[in-house]
Amino acid sequence: MPMDFYELLQNHIALFLLMLTRNTGIFIISPFFGGMNTPVYFRAGLAFIMSLLLFPALDENARVSAPSSIFMYALWVLAELFVGWIIGFVAYLTLAAITMAGKVMDMQAGFAIVNVMDPTSGQQMPLIGSFLYNLAIIVFLVTNGHHMILSGLVESYRLVPIGDVNIADSNLPMIIVNYTAGIFLTGMKIAMPVTFAILLTNVGLGILARTMPQMNIFVVGIPMQILVGIGVLMMLVPFYVMFLDVVFNEMFARISATLQELR
Repeated sequence: MPMDFYELLQNHIALFLLMLTRNTGIFIISPFFGGMNTPVYFRAGLAFIMSLLLFPALDENARVSAPSSIFMYALWVLAELFVGWIIGFVAYLTLAAITMAGKVMDMQAGFAIVNVMDPTSGQQMPLIGSFLYNLAIIVFLVTNGHHMILSGLVESYRLVPIGDVNIADSNLPMIIVNYTAGIFLTGMKIAMPVTFAILLTNVGLGILARTMPQMNIFVVGIPMQILVGIGVLMMLVPFYVMFLDVVFNEMFARISATLQELR
């Protein structure tokens, strides 16, 4: 009887706990699921339910035997947690680029001092950055982007089987560096129309200040920057929503490429 219980622990419960660890990792930092306004009990319950749903299929196809030592099993747990976390982290980088674009817009439009509390991260965010971030989350949910993240988690079990995580021989650090550098490129693409419009406004105000020295350019310039920034942003919103589709498709492609590196 003790031997049967040990085999059950080694062959089935160990697999379920490793699956639960990987599923939990994605809900730590991923968009929408990893926000601070998402209850911890909801995230833990969703990870447990997903593990229950996926366990019969994986248990039938993957015969995983737990390592003989607790230390090795702990390493397996950390590796599985890392796989789930890296999926959520790659998805999070996309929204970090949107937040950066909002900060650049706020700085140019004169809203750099105005910050609002973001309930998803628990940090202060710039005004336009908070608007763009919340709009991106809405588009993300409407287009079933959260389903795609869960699909990426399910696909990870095929690309990176349980207990077969390979980090040492992968090019993962350089890939993460490139993705992080892409935050600035994507952010500047989003902020470029507002930045360029306010640049032209400042050039025009500079010319006006030279031709009419008696005018107080600071009194005119600051409201003008705000009006131009808000006006261009209003015209930019439809194209911004279309651009989000491209950004989200790139995000899912990055998740797939990252999992390929962990094979």
